[in-house]
Amino acid sequence: MGQPIRVIRAGELVAADPTSGMLRMRAFELPILWAGKVITDPGAISGWHHHDKNESSLYIVSGVLRMEFEGSDEYLDAVAGDFIHVPAFTVHRESNPTSEPSLAIIARAGGGIPTVNVNPPERSH
Repeated sequence: MGQPIRVIRAGELVAADPTSGMLRMRAFELPILWAGKVITDPGAISGWHHHDKNESSLYIVSGVLRMEFEGSDEYLDAVAGDFIHVPAFTVHRESNPTSEPSLAIIARAGGGIPTVNVNPPERSH
């Protein structure tokens, strides 16, 4: 039999995978799955990063999460109820263009390094 079902309480989350401008909190990490949440403060812009060979999914609980990514001068805004898919190795950054914090739930699958901080792309804004 495998591991038992468990509940990870809100107070048991731990700070993880720091990137400037955002607070990630890890609920759990297994060999091929990482789960947690991210809070992005009003007006914050994160550092550029990628998630190695992990496919990442974010569910926006509240606020607005803006995504910018390497190779594009465009950005995408996601709001409460939206999902975001970030493909493996995609260099990107998040920001929050509003006056309220944003909260997103994260699931990463693939077993890679959870977060790799990188220098800004050549044509970042």
